[in-house]
Amino acid sequence: MSNASTPRDPSDFTNLDDWLNEEGFLEEVTLAATKRAIALHIEEAMAAAKLTKSALAASMGTSRKQLDRVLDPDEHNVTLLSLAKAAQGVGKRLKIELVD
Repeated sequence: MSNASTPRDPSDFTNLDDWLNEEGFLEEVTLAATKRAIALHIEEAMAAAKLTKSALAASMGTSRKQLDRVLDPDEHNVTLLSLAKAAQGVGKRLKIELVD
């Protein structure tokens, strides 16, 4: 992390990821953005299939309240299993990869 008393010149960074990485926020920001993107894709698939939240929740074997948490872009305490069930409920699958 950079020292707060000696801020770096923004031109020192090639891109936002470089700055976030140096500040120690890259992983957190990336995970939050990924969760938001997954929720958006699920909602788009629901709309395309004309699937209500109640119907999707029922197909997942959960409550509509739990589905609302899965779809909430600001809710980050959602399990991979819940995301996978929601994806399956809209005819998709969740794919997780480890990358370098």
